[in-house]
Amino acid sequence: MRKRELSDASGIFARTISEPHFIGHRDRLRARLRETGEDSLPDYELLELLLFAIVPRMDTKPLAKSLLDEFDGNFAALLAAPRERLKNIGGVGDAIADHLALVRGIVARTAKQKAIVRETLSSWSALVDYCTQRMANEINEQFRVLFLDRKNKLLKDEVQGRGTVDHTPVYTREVVKRALDLGASALILVHNHPSGDPTPSTADVEMTKEIVDAARLLGITVHDHLIIGKGRHTSLKQLGLM
Repeated sequence: MRKRELSDASGIFARTISEPHFIGHRDRLRARLRETGEDSLPDYELLELLLFAIVPRMDTKPLAKSLLDEFDGNFAALLAAPRERLKNIGGVGDAIADHLALVRGIVARTAKQKAIVRETLSSWSALVDYCTQRMANEINEQFRVLFLDRKNKLLKDEVQGRGTVDHTPVYTREVVKRALDLGASALILVHNHPSGDPTPSTADVEMTKEIVDAARLLGITVHDHLIIGKGRHTSLKQLGLM
């Protein structure tokens, strides 16, 4: 606690009261953010600053550290965490879970806009970053298709299937039909491996060839099939598997 002096209107009487220690800490942390920028702050302090707005009367440092510890210091895993898991952490209620979901949405849309602004194939790293942000921390497999126009601009990014920890049902007919509905000229296939290892399975390769063959008959090109792991990704095209 820190002390400060209060006077009555006449200025004759004064008394000393105690303030929570985190009030001064918040002021100092905000000052550091303004003076030295966010890159100078450790991860837990960035998270503290985020929590200030929704936890007005509590020391948020222990909570910020608990959140990061729960996810081994991985911000992406924290933001991707299901609401139920977050609320199992002491001190986390609906308000904090809502706020983290909001941040996740903003980050995802920022990454998506980077991929859309330029031609998709000339900004491959932005596309990979976007897919990684969206899928690397999913606990189950997810299959999505990026539909492109003739200039390789992104028309639509859609999840075509959600599955288990090691399998997602993929229906070639539905993928091709959706491409025709959107007037797409090309596709990029993407799915994640929750195990973290992006090595393609035999089923991944066979499914890719099936979609490539079906799309080719309709004049639609499949540029690549990306597999997203933990901090790594694999391109079936680069591997010569399509």
